[in-house]
Amino acid sequence: MDKTESPGVAEGVDALTLNNVSDEKLDKVPNGVEATENEGDVVDPWNVASTNDEGIDYDKLIKRFGSSKIDEELIARFEKITGKQVHHFIRRGIFFSHRDFHSILTLKEQGRPFYLYTGRGPSSGSLHIGHLIPFYMAKWLQEIFDVPLVIQLTDDEKSLWKDLKVEESIKLAYENAKDIIAIGFDPEKTFIFNDFDFIGKCPAMYQNMVRIQKCVTFNQVKGIFGFGDSDIIGKISFPAVQAAPALSSTFPFIFKGKKPVHCLIPCAIDQDPYFRMTRDVAPRLGFPKCALLHSSFFPALQGAKSKMSASDNNSAVFLTDTQKQIKNKINKYAFSGGRATVEEHRKLGGNPDVDVAFQLLKFFLEDDTKLEEVRSAYIKGELLTGELKKLAIEVVSPIVEEHQKARKALTDEAVAKFFEIRSLKFAQ
Repeated sequence: MDKTESPGVAEGVDALTLNNVSDEKLDKVPNGVEATENEGDVVDPWNVASTNDEGIDYDKLIKRFGSSKIDEELIARFEKITGKQVHHFIRRGIFFSHRDFHSILTLKEQGRPFYLYTGRGPSSGSLHIGHLIPFYMAKWLQEIFDVPLVIQLTDDEKSLWKDLKVEESIKLAYENAKDIIAIGFDPEKTFIFNDFDFIGKCPAMYQNMVRIQKCVTFNQVKGIFGFGDSDIIGKISFPAVQAAPALSSTFPFIFKGKKPVHCLIPCAIDQDPYFRMTRDVAPRLGFPKCALLHSSFFPALQGAKSKMSASDNNSAVFLTDTQKQIKNKINKYAFSGGRATVEEHRKLGGNPDVDVAFQLLKFFLEDDTKLEEVRSAYIKGELLTGELKKLAIEVVSPIVEEHQKARKALTDEAVAKFFEIRSLKFAQ
């Protein structure tokens, strides 16, 4: 490798850093759409749909994408190394798949550095509750591992895909940033950036974007993402933008003087194509492959055949919704796993696996014992659909209310702190 192509990167890269260098090839990475349509599921970075009331078949998706299931052995190793119980998102299979998470646990065991990276494509002025999932996980991981976190706001992506004006995309990015900051991230260890502003301020990111672009052919990017000849060139070049933050030298102000640093990315599995590409390219540039933790999709209120969407107001509970709106939405739109009549429900019971009110509890009710009690009562017909929806409203409403209070309390100075180009604190 020409060291001028990636200055200072190749030195000190060991066997752990270049893990499984040859296990993935871009020309063998399936197009998400083509790989899933024949079996009733469509999963790619822009579309998620299923013909099944229970939603995506995640076991099949793991096989299709070539990732690994988060199993009991991995959970046990995590708990042994950290001395902490895993998050209920992991216990309940909400985060269900990974790539190379064992390598992150090895780094933790050895006291070696790594960082977290996740992101958001701002397409609306407010996040909905489904958007909270990767950020809740990132916050928890940051606290457990005591590591820096970078959060990318891909306002450029949304300008390309949603046909938003550049100025509008930038505005949405800053509004979304306030929702993210209100979750409670540590400002000393968290850096947030939007692409339109940051790339012009940080030459290192643009340099890494070009390095990545030189490693991926047009045919390969078409194969990975399903781009067609009529797609605008901005879409074709964008994947390198989302890949670059997984290379630590993109942030020289954070990792100054350090050898290549490993990256862990918690995200929904529809974003995996970006990082399959990144994992193929990274070792060729002297960087470690990023590790990933994949989450399942937060169901639309209308059911798990599609995910909650910011573009459909009635499919989602937004963080700007009033308590009355939340109650009305869940009561009116939340898909039920109950029976046609009370008598039939009492006799046959309901199906919590398709019931959206129960799924809301699965994501946000932290008490495992209480959740199992609700599940059992619903299956037995002891708990009616209306009662289940009432429980979901009682759990979700306070979360949204507390978030609104935290967001309202943010000052301009507090928000600006997260966007400052500065060094972040590592664990000592």
